[in-house]
Amino acid sequence: MTNKLKYIRRSRELFIRLIDELSIEEINKIPQGFNNNIAWNFGHIIVSTQALCYVRPGINPNMEIRWVDKYQKGSKPEAFISEMEIEELKRIAVSSIDDIEKDLRNEVFNTIPQPYPTATYGFVMDSIEEIITCCLAHESLHYGCAAAIKRALN
Repeated sequence: MTNKLKYIRRSRELFIRLIDELSIEEINKIPQGFNNNIAWNFGHIIVSTQALCYVRPGINPNMEIRWVDKYQKGSKPEAFISEMEIEELKRIAVSSIDDIEKDLRNEVFNTIPQPYPTATYGFVMDSIEEIITCCLAHESLHYGCAAAIKRALN
């Protein structure tokens, strides 16, 4: 499991590096042919992984996830995302993975009260290993979208 989290952590490091190479205007730009921008993709992976690990499986159904409405599935960028918000998302990108690792060590995820399927992949997930695998694939997908948007900006 920690191996998969290592890849999620690295993916987020690469995402942050991609963001740091661009201006705030560039990470907010939606190029022609795209539905969203780099900032939205980054926020989306952060809120989605928290929701997939804690809320959807019933581990912590009332968990407050900052900006969930702004970045959840089905949302889209509706306003300029500030540098302050991007910096906070970067902090949460790291701390939320630290929290998942800690909760794994503390056996918080030993039982998944509410197995569920995702709209993206359709598999019913009834273990934290399946959820983390889904998160890894999902985060890779959105990092790829962000890299494509970066190429479209140039």
